[in-house]
Amino acid sequence: MLSLIATLHTLGLNLKDRFSSEKGATAVEYGIMVGLIAVVIIVAVSTLGGTLDGFFDSINTELAPKTTTP
Repeated sequence: MLSLIATLHTLGLNLKDRFSSEKGATAVEYGIMVGLIAVVIIVAVSTLGGTLDGFFDSINTELAPKTTTP
């Protein structure tokens, strides 16, 4: 009888260890990380987009060939 109780106790401890150990990140955690990175990129592009557009427009006008009228 004691060996049966000891076996069940050992089995219970092994199952507890298997279910309680978390090794590595799951797909859900990777999905959340990718989503947050995408949000940061979208915010950065939308914030800096207008500024960069104006910057490149000013460079374009400076590099454009000057036309001279006779």
